[in-house]
Amino acid sequence: MKLKNIVLSVRNLGLISVFIFALLSFISCDSEKSSTKEKYSKNTDAHGMIEIDGSSTVYPITVAVAEEFRKSRNDVQIPVGISGTGGGMKRFTKGEISIVDASRPIKEKEAAAAEENDVEFIELEVAYDGLSVMVNPSNDWVDCLTTEELNKIWAPDSKITNWSEIRDSFPDQALRLYGPGTDSGTFDYFTDTINGEEGASRADYTPSEDDNVLVQGISGDKGALGYFGYAYYIPNQDKLKLVSVDGGTGCVSPTSTTINDGTYSPLSRPLLIYVNKAHLTRQIVKEFVTYYLTNAAKYSEEVGYVSLPDSSYDQELKKIQ
Repeated sequence: MKLKNIVLSVRNLGLISVFIFALLSFISCDSEKSSTKEKYSKNTDAHGMIEIDGSSTVYPITVAVAEEFRKSRNDVQIPVGISGTGGGMKRFTKGEISIVDASRPIKEKEAAAAEENDVEFIELEVAYDGLSVMVNPSNDWVDCLTTEELNKIWAPDSKITNWSEIRDSFPDQALRLYGPGTDSGTFDYFTDTINGEEGASRADYTPSEDDNVLVQGISGDKGALGYFGYAYYIPNQDKLKLVSVDGGTGCVSPTSTTINDGTYSPLSRPLLIYVNKAHLTRQIVKEFVTYYLTNAAKYSEEVGYVSLPDSSYDQELKKIQ
């Protein structure tokens, strides 16, 4: 009888242990989910850190703004990462960072992840960009490609490995491709626009979330072709050759004018930042975002992008009031 009672007691203890473990796991998971929010909700002073991550395309604008802002606020740290729009969104929707740079709008699944983690956000346009197609400067056979030819090159089932396969007049020269990685908003935008489906692309190319790596690759390879944001072409004009794009109305090169007036179509796009609404309760975050929008026209032009009309920045500022 005593042995039976002992066995039952042990079993009961086992069940209790399982229950306690499950309860602690739930509490731990719930507290982990809210710890990031508490970190920022408690830190409402005017100092500290504003962490930003995301698009390498938007990065030059954000870094320029952050550097200037810190000249008068050197008590604030503003690290800016370049994990790509997708990589930045993963962190942003978990509430880990205050701002994400984005070269495309937030996806439905990302917005759903943010909602699940109780992250409310504000979308803000900061500039326009022309996604640019580049080749090596020694390439003397191509000046313009049609969107159909770009699709022929970059389609998921494309087997093209030589320039002569693109157009009969092109030479027998090995073709090597360079482009953003799959976490990049530029990758998403290009594949959607050129291949008709976001993420649809051949995989046998050299990818990088860092556009400077793409510049190095294209500039060192005679048979190279790649794409990235216009601002990375501007400081590297001596290393790269810009290729015009024919979207059906003739060959057009990306410039401040053609990007702004929409004639560089279909590869013109808005550049964005997303701000965590809860983090805007911190005085320093509010000050920084206000400074960003107030000066975005200046810094976007300085780094090679196209600014919005003044009235558009006024509208964006109203969103954070």
